[in-house]
Amino acid sequence: MAETIDEITIKYEDEDGNLIVKELDKQVLTRGAWTTIMFLYQDLDRKTGDFGPVKVSIRRYRKTGNYFRQQSKFNISNRKQAEKICGILTGWLDKM
Repeated sequence: MAETIDEITIKYEDEDGNLIVKELDKQVLTRGAWTTIMFLYQDLDRKTGDFGPVKVSIRRYRKTGNYFRQQSKFNISNRKQAEKICGILTGWLDKM
């Protein structure tokens, strides 16, 4: 578990030290007791041994005690979905 926002990662290794989730980038959207981070990442395809397509995950963390714990997440799994979300947000920004 992470004690600071900078320590939070979605990089994941199995018990043998094999990289399962590769973190490509991380952008902190909000800081504080409730923190929101957007990650760019890839999952390992265990059948082929190659990393799959690039994905995005938006995760919300809450600091309880001395540690940040994940509270929720939303994964954007493909380009079409990402483009649709971007289009909707762009339209909504004009109304803000």
